[in-house]
Amino acid sequence: MAHSTSLVLVTIVAYLLPRVSAAGSTSYNGLARTPQMGWDNWNGASWTCPSKGMNHTADRNVAYGCDIDAGTLLDTAQKMVDFGLRDLGYQYVILDDCWSDMQRSDNGSLVANSTKFPNGIKAVADEIHSMGLLFGMYSSAGLYTCAQYPASLGHEEQDAQTFADWGVDYLKYDNCFNQGQEGTSQLTFNRYNAMSEALNKTGRPIFYSMCNWGRDYPWNWAQTMANSWRMSGDVYDSFDRPDDRCPCTTYDCPLPGFHCSIMNIIGKAAPIVDKGQPGGWNDLDALEVGNGGMSDDEYKAHFSMWAMIKSPLIIGTNIPKMTASTYSILTNPAVIAINQDSAGTPAYRVWNRDAEVDAYGQGSQSLWVASLSGGDYAIALLNAGNTSMELNATLEEIFIDKATTGGGATTGALPSSSGWNIYDLWANRMDDVTANSILQGNATVNGTIMDTSNSTMLYNATEIAYADGVKMNHTALLGAKTGSVPPMGTISAMVPRHGIAMYRLRKQEGASMKKRDEL
Repeated sequence: MAHSTSLVLVTIVAYLLPRVSAAGSTSYNGLARTPQMGWDNWNGASWTCPSKGMNHTADRNVAYGCDIDAGTLLDTAQKMVDFGLRDLGYQYVILDDCWSDMQRSDNGSLVANSTKFPNGIKAVADEIHSMGLLFGMYSSAGLYTCAQYPASLGHEEQDAQTFADWGVDYLKYDNCFNQGQEGTSQLTFNRYNAMSEALNKTGRPIFYSMCNWGRDYPWNWAQTMANSWRMSGDVYDSFDRPDDRCPCTTYDCPLPGFHCSIMNIIGKAAPIVDKGQPGGWNDLDALEVGNGGMSDDEYKAHFSMWAMIKSPLIIGTNIPKMTASTYSILTNPAVIAINQDSAGTPAYRVWNRDAEVDAYGQGSQSLWVASLSGGDYAIALLNAGNTSMELNATLEEIFIDKATTGGGATTGALPSSSGWNIYDLWANRMDDVTANSILQGNATVNGTIMDTSNSTMLYNATEIAYADGVKMNHTALLGAKTGSVPPMGTISAMVPRHGIAMYRLRKQEGASMKKRDEL
């Protein structure tokens, strides 16, 4: 099958180099200056392969799990180009588990399944690179992968060189069948560091994504040998339903499990958000947006919180079958700009309060704040309660860190004593007509029919980096100005059940308004 590359391509070399610099970055390999973005084929499917009893859920728009081959991978990559996802920053196409034969070759090398990949992995990587995308693969720091294919424990140097020879740009490295080599931070560090050193030894820039589910507190030690680390058990497509297979509700978890809800993972991340930084990020797991288990408001909240906390944004749904509503969430440039902000500062939770509980006995409301480059701030009012409600955030609460850490004494007046313009980051969400036009191939995103230069809902980060676009006040990145809040004032918003209100705040110059501004 031919895969056209009709849209503007960026050279492979440019994509292989870090595109955003961040002052003070501790990246051990020069990558991940901002959280990675891309697509992985796994989410939405059982972890068991079809040959071992997986029932693929045909009536939901899930990704592929083990049911993956070269054609599906390349078709998805082409849609990422056609739909403008690549040019928003979704650059990694990640091939997950079940890609290999069940045995290594006579010389000990990993071998691709010849039925799924008849021309081999390198041919797939080359074609993905020709589209201006980067290629990722999967293995595990154990004897077997989670689906019981050969893995890389004890074969780190050989497998790393194989990946490099194939043109791999990203490695997702799992934690199954690890021979009991965990239980202390040192044991787990040593096991994962072996692959880190092997990847570096190849001389090829390969993004290293640790997937050890938060075991042995990787946020305390992984920054010097990995670009991201999973901090929880596996996500599933539920907003807040508890599941015994995900038994922990805090980051200090001896059994990470799986079937962890969105709110479960957010709660675990709250105490450790500061551990993410340019070069190394807390990974809250791949996105479930579009897989059919949540409402539109819940998916918006899910995507917004992953962006605020600076988690990787890895799409986990079937891209060629995306709906307009899924597309308009995943392509909101104003929210993505928060995730990709060059300051690299994750949002932290200012307060967390009880709210009316839902059918699962869950209910809360919370305020999250992130400082951004250029003096802006982002705030999220998250309503995980069972009814729509008005949520309020005072400037004193939003800028509590400045008041309690001596910020005001060293820099003059506290931010809460200034007025701030308020920009709604969801107000310019793409309408279904435009989204469907793009998905049906009746429009292009990058310049042929639609000009992104002045658009409120389209953006091309390969033409103008997010940091530059914010400095230029690009409307697609700022959101819609909906009001202002005066000094010492309060921001109020009506937030839907299991929903979110998300704003960028920009300091006003000298304006004075009423004490309370409704949005």
